[in-house]
Amino acid sequence: MRRRQAALAASLLFAMSSPAFADPLSGAALYADVQRYDSFGPHRYGSPGAEHALTWIAEELERAGLKVSSQRFSLSRQYDFETATLRVDGETRPVMPQWWIPERQATFSLTAPIAASDSGPAPDAFVRLTLPFDRGAYLTSQHVAAIESALARKPAAVLLTIDHPSGEIFTYNVDQKTPPWPVPVILVAPKDRPLLDAAQQSGRPVSVSVQGAWRRDVPGRNVVARLDRGKGRWLAISTPVTSWFTSSCERGPGIAGFLAMARLAATRWPDVDLVFVATSGHEVGHGGMEHFLHDGAPKPDATLAWAHFGASLACFGWRRDGERWVTDRQVDARQRLILSSQAMEASVARRFKDIVATPLTGPRAGVGELRDVLAAGYPRFFGMAGSHTFFHTPADSAATTGPEILEPVIRAFAETLDDAVQASSPVIRGR
Repeated sequence: MRRRQAALAASLLFAMSSPAFADPLSGAALYADVQRYDSFGPHRYGSPGAEHALTWIAEELERAGLKVSSQRFSLSRQYDFETATLRVDGETRPVMPQWWIPERQATFSLTAPIAASDSGPAPDAFVRLTLPFDRGAYLTSQHVAAIESALARKPAAVLLTIDHPSGEIFTYNVDQKTPPWPVPVILVAPKDRPLLDAAQQSGRPVSVSVQGAWRRDVPGRNVVARLDRGKGRWLAISTPVTSWFTSSCERGPGIAGFLAMARLAATRWPDVDLVFVATSGHEVGHGGMEHFLHDGAPKPDATLAWAHFGASLACFGWRRDGERWVTDRQVDARQRLILSSQAMEASVARRFKDIVATPLTGPRAGVGELRDVLAAGYPRFFGMAGSHTFFHTPADSAATTGPEILEPVIRAFAETLDDAVQASSPVIRGR
């Protein structure tokens, strides 16, 4: 690990000495930030990786000349997941709980057979459940109903496979209000389905071991940075930081774009005020954005534009080549959304015209944390959100993005902010 960190530091220092880094919007500069975020490991709310990422972001915002602070808050609970395995006849596979695991079973070991595939009672056994992948990110009432149907059989635990096309473990976002399951619901990767099939058919026992701990009143923070010139006309710029796994293309491009806007702020937009917020808690209830909107955000009528760098802005497409996944340098338009309020629709359409994505405008644009911005009454907002081949899976790494696809997306954000400032200029408007 030390060798990896030293190599990363050396490569970043070398890269930052190159001419490309004179332009914060260059693909090389943006990708270096993705790699740095990747180096911190998993970024779940309350984890060391999340805290390291927030500290680094704060340092970069200070280096850009902004006044930086931490907005401290707590979420009522978090499960600190460490490790989990499933074992059948000497074959071991990684698994993980679908939040929220029962508090009394934060750490547990269980060996039991898999019950037959019928609807009868299954005490002292595992019950299997498969859910189709619906391209969503959030645990829905339909998902809960299906899981509750499996729980109605009174099993010792549920082995849940979400049929994600990557074959990897996939997990859904949750909120702070959802009650824990009465017994553990354990996520098993689709690629490990044959192992469970064989165990179920033969009646061989399955062993699951989970290590973790519940915490209450879990501290977290947003990183907030301001460039307040007293103009009373604000640009607000936001991005989530926390995530289920390392999540390098889910979060990394957005964080890279967010930092690029901060590095441009002093010179590119000299006649407005700017506020940046890097939020925590996205995957377990959007807690950070809620706190910022309640305390710290500029008023809607004083905000020229709110730019949100959401999930999976610039991720390679991947395809199966036998047993391997290989990049095909294509982006599925269904997997990326360009979001805007009606007031910013024309500017966003012009600036993002070369970005392959599906546009959503008005109330339909309230996706991810922009749903909170929309609900708070901001009339001028835009952003992007989406998923990708390894979204919400442990396989999401820095290899899922690259300089050539980062740069055009982040430049479109900067140019849309240019339009927002220009349109409000006192000179242009004759004041």
